[in-house]
Amino acid sequence: FPHQVSDSPSTKCVFHQILPAHLQGIMAAGPYNYSYIFKYIIIGDMGVGKSCLLHQFTEKKFMADCPHTIGVEFGTRIIEVASQKIKLQIWDTAGQERFRAVTRSYYRGAAGALMVYDITRRSTYNHLSSWLTDARNLTNPNTVIFLIGNKCDLDAQRDVTYEEAKQFAEENGLMFLECSAKTGENVEDAFLDTAKKIYQNIQDGSLDLNAAESGVQHKPATPRITMNTGVQPPNKEGCAC
Repeated sequence: FPHQVSDSPSTKCVFHQILPAHLQGIMAAGPYNYSYIFKYIIIGDMGVGKSCLLHQFTEKKFMADCPHTIGVEFGTRIIEVASQKIKLQIWDTAGQERFRAVTRSYYRGAAGALMVYDITRRSTYNHLSSWLTDARNLTNPNTVIFLIGNKCDLDAQRDVTYEEAKQFAEENGLMFLECSAKTGENVEDAFLDTAKKIYQNIQDGSLDLNAAESGVQHKPATPRITMNTGVQPPNKEGCAC
């Protein structure tokens, strides 16, 4: 290989042609720099800011003109919980009723569900019972459901009080925070607290990693790459190696 390899598509193409096929997948994937994968879904009415929350968490930026999601979108980020690296795979689902049949299939195998409403639109809060019913019916019993009241930066336009949302969360066994996808307030905490609860469930044994619906994958140790040249070393009599 040249002493310096660029990251251009053409160079990558040459790289894949030279590297043996059985090693390309390992090299492309890179090292396992995380111990677990947690699957998240984000659910809630259209326009509550689900995609903006995802973008704020993964990119640390606010999308002012965020288009409505069609079907589902996807984002990832590696976080750390109890000194363990965890990769979050986050599925952002469309809020429109016409996409509900499609998005329901993504609930399966979710370790965490972020259920979002808009604190300035009471209708989005009133629909939470329907979203919660889907989440309870379509995920596993140990899925961590986190209620998020988004757009807390618009407190002057508030239509849902913090107290009533907190009571709803407590009555239904949900974690709860008010967040702002615009300022980033509490966004990090919502995603991280969900992961901490999932990790706690793993540690206390209430979440079975062997169950297909757990929404958690445990990554193996980094594989060692060995080159088999087909040449056998000579046997040396009395060799202790």
